[in-house]
Amino acid sequence: MKMRSPLPKKHARIEIIPLIDIMFFLLASFMMVSLSQTHMKGIRVNLPTPNTPPPPPNEVKDYVAIRVTEGGLVYFDNVPVLTDDILPRLYQMHEQNNNIKVSLSAEQLAMHGDVIGLLDKIRLAKITKIGYQIKPAAVTGSAGNIPPPGAGGPPAPPPPPKP
Repeated sequence: MKMRSPLPKKHARIEIIPLIDIMFFLLASFMMVSLSQTHMKGIRVNLPTPNTPPPPPNEVKDYVAIRVTEGGLVYFDNVPVLTDDILPRLYQMHEQNNNIKVSLSAEQLAMHGDVIGLLDKIRLAKITKIGYQIKPAAVTGSAGNIPPPGAGGPPAPPPPPKP
């Protein structure tokens, strides 16, 4: 004869809610550990402070902005310079500071030859640190690359030769 136990038999159950809690805890732990092991590498930048005094007048300049305009006029830091005085002035700047930096820019209607001639003079003066200021072309039309109505577009191809 079989006798039953007076204690009810319980079946094992897997509870999902504590399992979810443990998984979130493990996920957060792994994220915190992985973030603490990451080494951020960046470039140190010395930003100017509002109380920075202007440089003394006898300090050697390390930067000059040169601009070429439409008529071939050349400006050094917005001061016009005669064409004959450009090369001696570049030599003088290089003598004062061998690491001088030049920022070369040209207006939109400046001649390409004038800019290249000035670049050759800069290189003749043995200035090697040259930067170019480039502005994007003016956007026309409302969609950016669509010309406004009535604007011509590319020129028509030439007519085919007649035999």
